[in-house]
Amino acid sequence: MSEVTIKRALLSVSDKSGLVDLGKALAARGVELLSTGGTAKALRDAGLTVKDVSEHTGFPEMMDGRVKTLHPTIHGGLLAVRDNPEHAAAMAEHQIGAIDLVVVNLYPFEATVAKGAGRDEVIENIDIGGPSMVRSAAKNHDYVTILTDAADYATFLGELEQTGGATTLAFRRKMAAKAYAATAAYDSAISQWFATVDQGEHFPPVLATAHTRVTTLRYGENPHQDAALYVPRNPAVTGLPQATQVQGKELSYNNYNDANAALELVAEFAGAKPTVVIVKHANPCGVATADTLLDAWKDALECDSVSAFGGIVATNVPLDGPTANAICEIFTEVVVAPGADDAAKEAFARKKNLRLLLIDSLPDANRKGLTTVPIAGGLLVQDRDAGKIEKADLKVVTKRAPTEQELEDALFAWTVAKHVKSNAIVYAKDGVTAGIGAGQMNRRDSSRIAAAKAKEAAETHGFAEVRTVGSAVASDAFFPFADGLMAAVEAGATCVIQPGGSIRDEDVIKAADEAGLAMVFTGMRHFRH
Repeated sequence: MSEVTIKRALLSVSDKSGLVDLGKALAARGVELLSTGGTAKALRDAGLTVKDVSEHTGFPEMMDGRVKTLHPTIHGGLLAVRDNPEHAAAMAEHQIGAIDLVVVNLYPFEATVAKGAGRDEVIENIDIGGPSMVRSAAKNHDYVTILTDAADYATFLGELEQTGGATTLAFRRKMAAKAYAATAAYDSAISQWFATVDQGEHFPPVLATAHTRVTTLRYGENPHQDAALYVPRNPAVTGLPQATQVQGKELSYNNYNDANAALELVAEFAGAKPTVVIVKHANPCGVATADTLLDAWKDALECDSVSAFGGIVATNVPLDGPTANAICEIFTEVVVAPGADDAAKEAFARKKNLRLLLIDSLPDANRKGLTTVPIAGGLLVQDRDAGKIEKADLKVVTKRAPTEQELEDALFAWTVAKHVKSNAIVYAKDGVTAGIGAGQMNRRDSSRIAAAKAKEAAETHGFAEVRTVGSAVASDAFFPFADGLMAAVEAGATCVIQPGGSIRDEDVIKAADEAGLAMVFTGMRHFRH
């Protein structure tokens, strides 16, 4: 039972990659080939002798091909326990021949959905016979080899070469595990399509998702934690897993996490002027938009040059040589951009450990989707925070209305605050973050930290005045008391953008009026935990 010689194989594949070479290798060993439809034609066109499944079963294909392999002769040949006398007797009585190898990949259901096919076409691409054979073969892996991935053909042929035409139990177990993962993923895609697309369930009764492991990582968030990277079988959006790594060490768990935070934020500025985002521990520590990418880098760095050391950089436009050279002046872990010119690549090449990731395009910042957070005994699921505020959405609540420049700065600060851990306070002026306060348990402390960061930056870089003077300040949630607002006044801010909605809104508005501030409410909160 440890080694099973392959004498008869059943092949039925949608993806015909490597099929002919596999068929030829099997035929060269005298293996009988059973097949159906397009698979049989491809093998015959290559000059191979193939026996139709209908001939093997003595029963014709029917119902537009829906019933081909669903027959006792097929599944008996797959499921029989060969050293069981009763099974052997049943096989002999009903003239059921053993099938030693099944090569199946399934109808392209997910690809059919992805191309926007109509309901009838989607339904026709739900495979029935394929998964049935896969599961039967995988269950009986003591005797049957199952191949569901063309990437395994070469390994399989290596097994045959080493054993003289057989497979080992270890190999069959490995392929069986992979087969059940494949059918589980396939069924999950079908169930989610029925629940969300066909039935319109926003949160399906059963959340069944399938991801494929891309790589194992050196370790997780900390060295004592193991980690791996998985991607959806058919990702609706491209991001870091699909990026091209031009150079540098392999990405760590924290690299992926931080780089994704940077990418998600810079994606908010797709189509805007050159923008640079610097992230540390998944929080932005500097963001700037300018006429040139180099100026945007300099402005973003000046917001908090201490935290930027060892940080992650993302841009919304391709990298150029001058900007790359400037980035290389400080220690940087990862740079992510939608392209880089030759001069930029040459500059980064001098920093061999720096990880340069190039993406085809920025992800859609407004895309819909679900996010999940595991909790003890459960899973929290919510809509992705794709909320966006435009000028027309703002409500002026103070006596003084903001100037056009204050509005621009307020919306810029608001966009950044959406990506800062709560409680979040962001000061911004002229498209540059002046100070960022993140992750504090009360809003007043976040406001004071942001102002202190701005003051430190002014001292470090010799600014004529602290950049919070004349700035707009964004708060990701309402000010429950006027004290947080007063910290912004002390820092020199002249405009406030916040959700509103506190029972003390009137007190906060009154304090803003007394301080001469302009304040707008968004009606939208951006907690981030």
